[in-house]
Formats: sequence, structure tokens, C-alpha cells
Amino acid sequence: MKDPRPVIACYCSTFLARDMQHIYRQVVGLNSFKPSVITRRRSNADLFPLHDKWVTVIRKSRLRAFRRFYFQKVRKEPVPLTDRETRDLFYAFQKHESRVLHVYFGNTAIELLPFLKATPWPVVVSFHGADAGVDTDNPVYRERLLEVFPTADLVLGRSESLLKKLRDLGCPEEKLRLHRTAIPVEEITFTQRQAPSDGVWRFFQACRLIDKKGIPTTLRAFKTIAEKFPRSSLTIAGDGPMDGELRSLAGELGLAEKVTFRGFLPFEDWSAEAADTHFFLHPSQTSKDGNVEGVPNAMLEAMASGLPVGATVHSGIPEAVDDGVSGILVPERDHEALVRRLLEVMGHPDKYRQMSAAAREAVVERFDHARQIEALEGHYDEAIQRRGQRGRS
Repeated sequence: MKDPRPVIACYCSTFLARDMQHIYRQVVGLNSFKPSVITRRRSNADLFPLHDKWVTVIRKSRLRAFRRFYFQKVRKEPVPLTDRETRDLFYAFQKHESRVLHVYFGNTAIELLPFLKATPWPVVVSFHGADAGVDTDNPVYRERLLEVFPTADLVLGRSESLLKKLRDLGCPEEKLRLHRTAIPVEEITFTQRQAPSDGVWRFFQACRLIDKKGIPTTLRAFKTIAEKFPRSSLTIAGDGPMDGELRSLAGELGLAEKVTFRGFLPFEDWSAEAADTHFFLHPSQTSKDGNVEGVPNAMLEAMASGLPVGATVHSGIPEAVDDGVSGILVPERDHEALVRRLLEVMGHPDKYRQMSAAAREAVVERFDHARQIEALEGHYDEAIQRRGQRGRS
């Protein structure tokens, strides 16, 4: 029997990088709609299973390498679709009789401009952080974003902070909608944390090893904590271009025996690591190229497990972490403030225990998967209605 639900065509340039589990959860978590995926490259299908029938890989242009060099290096902008790729995208959209196109990431929407300008179907574009920060000083990039906004029926942002950036970039207020990350709280075991009586404090950070994650701040803060609590430890999970640099820094700080780099962890291993930890650290910072967070997914998952957070007043993080209640917030790049605030909580077991419970409650209240999926489907319905109104005007 044919599934009667209308189809949403979800476009991701790559479906999916290993650290994009939050995108997968959102795509396959739909209830009132059925998802199909259109992509340039399918990756990690074992981690993100979806029947081949519902995944369409757009054929790459034979001149892709030349065009990438020309547009990215010479013109300093994303590579737009060719005419053939645009036709393939029309076919992929139509073959499942899709009702809405949801484009993940603003920079990807720039690539799809030839299609977005031509399509009669509703379009939703979601921004996640870097796509509203990196390259926005580039006049060409900003100009292309100003072409994206009129083509979209709705523009989603993961935080109020991100919505403000989009307003500043020129997106009309009436198109902007807040759509927070959907965290499957029911799948994440809550462990009420207790302060260790033996002084063996365990710290954890999980993320891409890139500048905006603030890992040097974590290492420098942990150095001071390790001097006061010599049996404490820090685990860093994730991979990325800063791996060698961070390992070297840990050595320079005399932390080689106390810091463990575990690489990328599947969710089950991540959960086991988090369950044996006392604090989740995520001192995000604006990177040199303007890259910022939305709201870090790993941080939200850690909070859902009962881990208090040590983070920064950065982008959407204060919308998730209540300072002094579910975690602590300090200025970016200020490891001394991070140490001071952590030690204050570590010295008060009752406060620490309350913070653990409050971390879980904050995620349940603001990022619950079922409520965020319901909100997303409401945005799809609204996009369909708005496109219909546009067509009649």
C-alpha cells in the first residue's frame, strides 16, 4: 500500500558526514511527511541508513574540478549547479512527487540558486551557524545570500542568535523561523551525577577538532585543575585538522599522561564515555574566519545525560545553558574564568548535583525531539501555504 504522506525532498551536499547525526535524526524523524534525500555524494550509509529508493545522487559535472577552482578560488563563492545538474535536480524532486524542498545549510542554497530561482515548489532553507558567519565579509557571498532569501518561502535558524545574524544579512523578518535542534531525550540515559569523594574528576569534550570549538581553552583550563586534583583526567573525542596541534599542546602543558584523544566515537561509545564523566566542556569561540556555532549538538546530548556544562557566552549557547543553573558560562578564550567557575562548583557537592538534574531538564524543555519535529512539520505546512499565496498574487 502506498504511503499517503506527502514527501519532503531534503537536499544535503553530502549525506552525511559522521558528525551530522542531528541532520539524520531530523530527516528520518518526520511523522506527517515522508523524507527523500537529494545529494551530490552519499557517505557513511552504515551510520545513516536510508533505502536507496529514497536517496538520489546528482551526477557530477565532468568539469567539476575546474569549476570548483574557478568559483571557489577565483570568484570566492560556492560552485553553482550546471544546467544538467539543475535538470537532474528537477527530476529527482518530481520522481517522488515531493511537496517541499528543504535545503540544509545556506551556502548549499547558494549552489542551488539556478534551481531555486526556477522552481514553482515551496522552499525551506535552514541555517546552522558557519553558513551565516564564514565568508559573510565577502561581498560576493553576501550578494548571493541576498539572492537566496527571496527564493525561500521560509528561512530556519537554530538559535535566536543565528536569526539575528540572518536579519543583519538582509533576510526579511517575515520569513524567519526559530527551529531548534531535535534531541531524542528518550534515547539518552540520564545519570544523576555526584561529586567524586576521592577527587577523581573526569572531564570530556566531544567535537570536530577545529578552531571554533575552543579546545586550547579546555586544555589550558584542565592544566590548572590537574594541578589541584592530580588524579583527574580529560578525554577529547573527535577528529579534524587540529588533531596534531592539540596533541602537541597537551604535551607542552605537561598533560600527555592525563589527556586521552579518542578520535571519532559512534554514539554508543560516546554515551559510555559520557556516563563515566563529571563535566562536559565546550568553550566555543568565534574562529578567525568568522565561523560560529549554532547550538552544539554534542553539548545538548551531554546535558541530556545529566552532565553539567562548562561553556562560553557564544552564539546560541546561552539559549541552552542557564549560567549557574545547568552549567557555567564564561567569556570566549578565558581559561582562567573557566577554571575559577569550575572549581566553585566542584567545591559544592549539592550545587553540582542540582546542576546535573537541571542540565537534563533544560534539554527536555527546549530541545525535545518530538516537539521540534512537530514544529518542523508545521514550518513545511506553512511553506506550502505561503507558496500557494505567492502563486495567486
